[in-house]
Amino acid sequence: MHVVLREVHDSDLPVFYRQLNDPEALRMAAFTPEDPADRDAFEDHWKRIRSTSLVRTILADGDVVGNAAVYGEPGEREVTYWVDRAYWGRGVATAALRGLLAEVPERPLYARAAADNAGSLRVLEKCGFRATTLATGYAPARGEEIEEVVLLLEG
Repeated sequence: MHVVLREVHDSDLPVFYRQLNDPEALRMAAFTPEDPADRDAFEDHWKRIRSTSLVRTILADGDVVGNAAVYGEPGEREVTYWVDRAYWGRGVATAALRGLLAEVPERPLYARAAADNAGSLRVLEKCGFRATTLATGYAPARGEEIEEVVLLLEG
């Protein structure tokens, strides 16, 4: 499967919205918007991050399958990504994150994942991130506090 990143196009947003509203993907991601079905909040979020973050659309064999971003203040910047559930376990997230990291040479970078999200933790570790802290945070998609792993990628 050929995975590439490109700038986000307006036409990608309906795909991202559909992906964000997949109940199984929401549960796995855990740290999601309070109401993923709130289209206005979704549009506002994407307008803001497109102007303040490095955000990319993930294409797999030419199809829009997710997004990846780096956001935050220098020295505290984090990576995030979302891949359509139909593409889980196929190396798409790893390839996309590697591409994003090649675009952003700045280090350190951080990442966070639900402690029980083995797939995402594996992707981050394959890309050089190492777990540094176990924290607790409210996960809107689960409606409860859960453990999350904070990871670090150093130079």
